[in-house]
Amino acid sequence: MKIIVTPSQPYSDQKPGTSGLRKKVKIFQQEHYLENFVQSLFDTLVVPNDAVLVVGGDGRYHNRQAIQTIISMAAANGFTRVLIGQGGILSTPAASHVIRKYKTFGGMVLSASHNQGGIHGDFGIKYNIGNGGPAPEKITDEVFAKSKVIAEYKISDLPLVDIDTIGETQFAGAVSDQTFTVQVIDAVQDYADLMQSLFDFKAIRQLLASGFEMKFDAMHAVTGPYAKEIFVNRLGASTDSLMNCEPSEDFGGGHPDPNLTYAEELVKIMFAGENALDFGAASDGDGDRNMILGQNFFVTPSDSLAVLAANATLVPAYKNGIAGVARSMPTSGAVDRVAAKLNIPSFETPTGWKFFGNLMDAGQVTLCGEESFGTSSSHVREKDGLWAVLFWLNVIAVKQMSVEAILKAHWLEYGRNVYSRHDYEAIPTEAANSVIAHIKSQFSSLPGQVFGSYTVKLCDDFSYHDPIDGSVSNNQGIRVLFTDGSRIVFRLSGTGTEGATLRIYLEAYEPDSAKHHLDAQVALAEMIRIALQISQLVEKTGRVAPTVIT
Repeated sequence: MKIIVTPSQPYSDQKPGTSGLRKKVKIFQQEHYLENFVQSLFDTLVVPNDAVLVVGGDGRYHNRQAIQTIISMAAANGFTRVLIGQGGILSTPAASHVIRKYKTFGGMVLSASHNQGGIHGDFGIKYNIGNGGPAPEKITDEVFAKSKVIAEYKISDLPLVDIDTIGETQFAGAVSDQTFTVQVIDAVQDYADLMQSLFDFKAIRQLLASGFEMKFDAMHAVTGPYAKEIFVNRLGASTDSLMNCEPSEDFGGGHPDPNLTYAEELVKIMFAGENALDFGAASDGDGDRNMILGQNFFVTPSDSLAVLAANATLVPAYKNGIAGVARSMPTSGAVDRVAAKLNIPSFETPTGWKFFGNLMDAGQVTLCGEESFGTSSSHVREKDGLWAVLFWLNVIAVKQMSVEAILKAHWLEYGRNVYSRHDYEAIPTEAANSVIAHIKSQFSSLPGQVFGSYTVKLCDDFSYHDPIDGSVSNNQGIRVLFTDGSRIVFRLSGTGTEGATLRIYLEAYEPDSAKHHLDAQVALAEMIRIALQISQLVEKTGRVAPTVIT
């Protein structure tokens, strides 16, 4: 094996977002583009001797080509072994588990998550550190700094490696007594074994055999093979209970985002009146998000986290209780009410799963979640879609209650945090920034103002002081807090690749059980009007309706 030092010129746009670097495929296909970013990452990490790297992705277009490049660069940059998911496939939570199980140096996760795929779609790459979680900001900031001045990268002359056959391929290293090994693993089995160790598979199997009807939608994405192994092979579900389980480079031409808009096929099945099934769920492109549906009933991710926390002791892995909970700032405070009753700590962090890693590593929290359809626990250091689905099935199997009955009983005990998120996608960046600037210009004048039934208490741009490592993250989202505990949050998303996505989060606490049945859009109608009035979004962007409402 020869190491080839290749001259290159820096690109100015390689700043990682909340979940790595995401761009259009055509951007990644530019000469030296992927290589520059990978080299900047390797230079930041300072690879030790005998380092092992995990590599895999969600199977989207450009995944296989990128893996070959990363293998050759890993060989040239001091790694002695690379673990590859068979066919280049690894869900994001499975990648986290493999990193932790095999105690590797870290991993490259190739995904743009819930963004569209295909030759005209998106591609992404992020680095997960040795704990299995996304690299913290101090690493991604340094990677970006190096990417702006990079002058060369190192790559080896390895031939294309067979990544479809389980086993090992060894190559002679650049130094005579060294070898470089590419090991293709069956990560589906590793992950399925982990799930079986956490949940009561016997109880879930009995539930599924009792006439309980479910449907899981993999959205033509990475969780298909995992769902077949877990639901069909291990839990005895019929193959008819699964849909869209063949991974596709363009996700079947769809948008692999498990929400009420993009999972339209599943939503129609679950909202079919008397013909609706008992339980429905969907996951996203890389398998770290989930949507939970009951019979003609939608569970918000914020409520889902709260219900799982309240019922955690029904699951074998958490039968002795949970240490604490954490949520991203835009996520509703429903789980905080559960934590207060359980007398355990609750934490509010910025959006981005990396912020939960420190808390979990320190043993401060067990369950965590984001309103963007992500929920998980300390079993990995990523969001985990199938884990959440199995958690719900375990709870249903024990309680013998429907999804809707479980939610309404929860609201009766804790009250309901009525919640909704409005996404305005692909807004011209300048227009989106003008909306944010307009809201910030009112920070001093808004407090004390009355808008209908609501009085503004305070406004701020959320900052997070990490209680474990002392780091500070500023500018994490604008909050307009009202005197009754209701709130509106405005945030520019860091996961899109075209224009800007402006998200508006709306939350109002409703203790009156007589109003718990109201549709969230009806219950929040006044607050929606207030958000548009404060932001002047329609006037500044020309957008009269959200792209997605959840």
